[in-house]
Amino acid sequence: MTQIFDNPADFADEALDGFVAANRGYVARVDGGVVRSTEVPAGQVALVVGGGSGHYPAFAGLVGPGLATASACGNMFASPAAGQVYRVAKAANAGGGVLLSYGNYAGDVLHFGQAQLRLNAEGIETRTVLVTDDIASAPLDQIEKRRGIAGDLTVFKIAGAAAEAGLSLDDVERLAIRTNYRTRSLGVAFDGCTLPGAEAPLFTVPAGHMSLGLGIHGEPGISDHPMPTASELAELLVSKLLADKPDDAGTRVVAIVNGLGTVKYDELFLLFGKIEKLLSAAGLTVVEPECGELVTSLDMSGLSLTLLWLDEELEQFWAAPADTPAFRKGNLAPRARRELAGPDAEKAADVERPAAAAAVLGRLAADLLGQTRDVIVEHEEELGRLDAIAGDGDHGIGMRRGVDAAVAAAEQAAANDGGASPSRILTAAGEAWSERAGGTSGALWGSAIIAAGLALGNRDSYSGEDAAAAVTAFTDAITELGKAEPGDKTMVDALLPFRDAFLGALDGGTSVGPSLAAAASAAQTAADQTAGLRPLKGRARPLAEKSLGHPDPGAVSFALIAARISTHAGTATPDIASPDTAQTHAGLTHDEPAKQGARA
Repeated sequence: MTQIFDNPADFADEALDGFVAANRGYVARVDGGVVRSTEVPAGQVALVVGGGSGHYPAFAGLVGPGLATASACGNMFASPAAGQVYRVAKAANAGGGVLLSYGNYAGDVLHFGQAQLRLNAEGIETRTVLVTDDIASAPLDQIEKRRGIAGDLTVFKIAGAAAEAGLSLDDVERLAIRTNYRTRSLGVAFDGCTLPGAEAPLFTVPAGHMSLGLGIHGEPGISDHPMPTASELAELLVSKLLADKPDDAGTRVVAIVNGLGTVKYDELFLLFGKIEKLLSAAGLTVVEPECGELVTSLDMSGLSLTLLWLDEELEQFWAAPADTPAFRKGNLAPRARRELAGPDAEKAADVERPAAAAAVLGRLAADLLGQTRDVIVEHEEELGRLDAIAGDGDHGIGMRRGVDAAVAAAEQAAANDGGASPSRILTAAGEAWSERAGGTSGALWGSAIIAAGLALGNRDSYSGEDAAAAVTAFTDAITELGKAEPGDKTMVDALLPFRDAFLGALDGGTSVGPSLAAAASAAQTAADQTAGLRPLKGRARPLAEKSLGHPDPGAVSFALIAARISTHAGTATPDIASPDTAQTHAGLTHDEPAKQGARA
């Protein structure tokens, strides 16, 4: 049990501050995590790793030459918010592109994915490699569904070494993908872990037993077994990993015995000795192994075994030097410290001068967010009751938290002298929505709002084509991140009809206001029709039958928002045309029809 803290809610941030204070020669604190405090060569690929806190040395302890460039650090066992990932990646970028790598967990996928969309939209080429090494979490023919555990280390190490060697983003990504495919892990627990301030562990294991196939966020294993001897445990772990080996495995492997928190080093060494003998007996050569605490889970009593099957290229990068607070290999020449701009300097450098049309549209965007808040407040309890039928009942509360934060951020951005562009307004609002609401809904709404803002940009004039681009960007962000499809009984079932009706009306020569009205009507009809669907995504999926006869709360909330925005936008008449045109009312809410091909 964690006992050293003031306020449990501040534990992750205060622990990270202390980690930086103890390791200033390696890392510097930035908003959302840490970056290297030493110089990074211009043009080098930035490897940005991360996830929830509570796993030290992962993730911040692996930042340094030869390994990660930066780490985004969330709360205890919680994904960092998309805005945090974005800010950390921006600070880490050295001009060679960014590779994001992290364990395959839903929250991380959504928030890192949102950050990736934003980075790419700003011209910072960004890729992602998910770590999927845990053989207990999905069968081999569904390897892409597996979660990431201690195999994080092999992927991060080889990708980091490749970046350090000056390889391109294409090659760093290729090596990370290959390393992930050739990495397999399996863990066991003898007791669960306890979050700071909690009175009981997240799970318990019956006395005299162990849990096989645990996760690293307090998830229990998939089955309990009588406690084995050390030799029996070694045989169990080795046999299951060898049975799952990649098809082009070879005979040279990295073996990693990883302690999860409270298993002592003497025990880990004892087990490693038995594992090494079994691997040798199977005809494998163990190359530069690791034995110790590498990816932990607070005070969990447990351990895992990871095997990475090497090829010649991967072995070169596994053996390459690295120098981080928690992982050191070989020798690297000392690096000069670099100066990192603080938050105040970053804000001073990021001064926007909105065009007149953009400032007017930015004000409208802030007003529309206010209307969104009003409709959510009005229906908050209704949305909660609807969500409780087959979910956890927090949809109304979550939407309220997100939109309250978004409106506050938008109003603050709009309060600057001269106003702010829709890009600035909606980016601030989306970040705030994502970080305050949390969860899947928060990540999706935050990402979509930011995407719409980036599509609108800061321009001298706006037309229906820009409205089409914003709606398309909003929709693409939801579908690309959430991966939901029509019929899954999600927000997408109302969103896609909204998009199609809006774009279809614009292409037919209808102006933006009536097109919004037609789109809102289509969204409402589609939301009502979700009552006949069974949920195929999210927490409602196990209660599919119970959900029948009731519309999806995400689709309902989207339809309500679409209707309110349509009504309000139809009455707003900002003059945002270019001063060089004869049209004085060519804005998004006026009667200028979009040109054919507005979807492009």
